[in-house]
Amino acid sequence: MAHKDSSCGGCSEHSSACQHSGQNTDERLRQCLSRIKNKIVILSGKGGVGKSSVATNLALGLSMQGHKVGLLDVDVHGPSVPRLLNLSQSKPIASDQALQPIAWSENLSVMSLGFLLPNRDDSVIWRGPLKMSLIRQFLEEVAWGDLDYLLVDCPPGTGDEPLSVLQLIEGQAKAVVVTTPQVLAIDDVRRSINFCRHTRTEVLGIVENMSGFLCPHCGETVPIFQTGGGEALAQETGVSFLGRIPLDPEFVRSGDQGEAYLQLHKETPTASAITSILEAVVQKTAASSGQAAAAPSAAAVQSQEVRPGKNGHLLLAVPVANGSLCQHFGHCEQFALIRVNSESKTVEHIEYLTPPPHEPGVLPKWLSEQAVDLVIAGGMGSRAQSLFQEYGVKVLTGAQSGAPEDIARAFMDDALTLGQNACDH
Repeated sequence: MAHKDSSCGGCSEHSSACQHSGQNTDERLRQCLSRIKNKIVILSGKGGVGKSSVATNLALGLSMQGHKVGLLDVDVHGPSVPRLLNLSQSKPIASDQALQPIAWSENLSVMSLGFLLPNRDDSVIWRGPLKMSLIRQFLEEVAWGDLDYLLVDCPPGTGDEPLSVLQLIEGQAKAVVVTTPQVLAIDDVRRSINFCRHTRTEVLGIVENMSGFLCPHCGETVPIFQTGGGEALAQETGVSFLGRIPLDPEFVRSGDQGEAYLQLHKETPTASAITSILEAVVQKTAASSGQAAAAPSAAAVQSQEVRPGKNGHLLLAVPVANGSLCQHFGHCEQFALIRVNSESKTVEHIEYLTPPPHEPGVLPKWLSEQAVDLVIAGGMGSRAQSLFQEYGVKVLTGAQSGAPEDIARAFMDDALTLGQNACDH
């Protein structure tokens, strides 16, 4: 590691922005944080659950939707983000009394201690005060600029790094907690939930990673690590369940090779799962901070990769009550199945079907059996959205009331405005 100036509490010589002048650093920190709309900390009480992969792909997904995103890796002893984004050889530049983050794209900037190590195999042997100093510098002296989201990838556990981040951000952070389904992981991750409550940090929800093995040959998901542990923990602790991500060999390979999985594999069940979790995070962040959620139309549809079939055909499903879109997906009287031609932008056929009795998991399976490509709903719980992803059916939530045919035409004309998910089960 580079030489430390002891008068600056562990400041690296790589950062020319170190403030020896006695400037009020608390004020400087507040000014920097005020330019970041949403701060999300990615936590897990257990190592090896894929937390950094989840954090990196959430950051990628947000940036691909047009948001300005910063990804900060504060794992001092094992920084993973540089490899995951193929940035291991990158070095930040100090200019204008600030350290410039590494630009992965126009919308995504990254900072990690891994960029500052002379040798990536160097070990970092630091106690708490040095970690706190470094994290403060990353928040205060990196030129993040104006961001819609800053995602902070923390090491596992409830030690110095996550505690330092939450203390420095002073109640502005929200947490996404990552687990795998196994009981051993759940026991440790439960402590992360309690850690958030002790530090008065809002938990946006739990992500269950490695939830079943996605076979690369048949496409079926096999629960070799069981499944449902993260969802059960969410119910036990009273927090939201954001969704589950399967153990996908291609997802693992992409991470090892530093490839952007969401860009290269947009139509896979894994990408759909991540996209659904991403949308839930965006909606919950907006709702908890009082912001108006972004109203996606064409951009949201494109991000979901709703691809027309042969000759531009798509089959849409709209839950209906009293002839209009039903805001609560599971409480509808009928489903309008609307066959559209996205090339000619015409509605070719509408059929109204009465669904089977509403029980958990029934409607996603039934609609997939009808060969539905896309469900447009006012509100839908995260569990139902996860099941639709598993069946290969896309979902758009937040649609406003209206006649099914009008909703289908608005979708084809790229004029379908979506608000917040009307259901938060």
